[in-house]
Amino acid sequence: MPGTWLLGQRTGSDGGEAGEIRTEPPRAVLLALRPAGPRPGTDGDDDGDPSLAELARLAETDGLAVVGELTQNRRSPDPATYLGSGKVEELARLVEQEAADLVIVDGEPTPAQVRGLEDRTGVRVADRTALILDIFAEHAHSREGKAQVELAQLAYQLPRLRGSGQGLSRVGGGRVAGGAGIGVRGPGEQRLETQRRRLRQRMSVLRDQIGRLARRRETTRARRSRNRVPSVAISGYTNAGKSSLLNRLATADALVEDALFATLDPLVRRTRLPDGTTATLIDTVGFVRHLPHQLIDAFRSTLDEIAAADLVLHVVDASAPDAIDQITTVRGVLHDIEAAHRPELLALNKIDVAEPDRVAALEHAYPGSVPVSAATGEGLDRLREEIEKRLRDLQG
Repeated sequence: MPGTWLLGQRTGSDGGEAGEIRTEPPRAVLLALRPAGPRPGTDGDDDGDPSLAELARLAETDGLAVVGELTQNRRSPDPATYLGSGKVEELARLVEQEAADLVIVDGEPTPAQVRGLEDRTGVRVADRTALILDIFAEHAHSREGKAQVELAQLAYQLPRLRGSGQGLSRVGGGRVAGGAGIGVRGPGEQRLETQRRRLRQRMSVLRDQIGRLARRRETTRARRSRNRVPSVAISGYTNAGKSSLLNRLATADALVEDALFATLDPLVRRTRLPDGTTATLIDTVGFVRHLPHQLIDAFRSTLDEIAAADLVLHVVDASAPDAIDQITTVRGVLHDIEAAHRPELLALNKIDVAEPDRVAALEHAYPGSVPVSAATGEGLDRLREEIEKRLRDLQG
């Protein structure tokens, strides 16, 4: 159950008071703009919009109550209000009808479009990037993780500062830092130029701090390399079961939670392979569609663990209807962090709950993949043998 919420100022014409304290979670309406016709990656006969469904899960992970959804099929966003005029009115009615506190857009509206939507709906409008940043802020626990998240937040805030004095301090949700709100856990806006200068100064401090921690991480990697201990980076889509698989393979104690981004800080454990040799397993952050570039930039030193690994163990939720799309997304991020060249082994996880035909189709589409269940242990012996074989082949 979420804790006490401190809601920010609403922007409606009723002049409502800011800072209302409530015990129930903020209510969110999801908004998506889609081109006409079938969505990319679907055959036009799917069960829903995977991206919007994922946005709902992200909102729930951040402690928000999703009370409505609105989608418009439109070739391009309206320059002023993102949606067409009729849909804006429909959105405003939905917000009022559901007593919503904020609107979350499955996309990246411009600051001007955000202001236009806020003026017409009377509530805070946040985008997908701000929501993900908010979740990362809650789940980062190490010094490095917190610094990386703060750097990503500041990079997001900087081009969105407003000179009106309300700017990013007008909030409608989020549960970190006393409910300060989605994507706005930085300092409040004062004078625009002063604020920009302070943000840049803070970003410089954070980059230096992250750089020092990254050099320490590089030293650790170099030590493992000198000792000839091969490394396996566990990567994949968020909530695919990476931490559960790590626990099974290494008898580790990684946090396992049915939530997006439960793991942010890398966890390194050793495991013994069937031939008696030792390898390190590195649990890394999960990926999602449209992972904010601010996060990729800020987390680069952490993501370098994947790029420097001898083998990438790509964990896939075989029960997910959009598993192939998730694989494509992960591989896209690996390309972005210059890790696409690393040898990859696909582990098709959750076969205990996946449809057998779906698992068989994935095995056919991705030869060499290994079906497993971190929950039951099925397939783990074969996976260990395959990891050993791949590492042995790499060593020549």
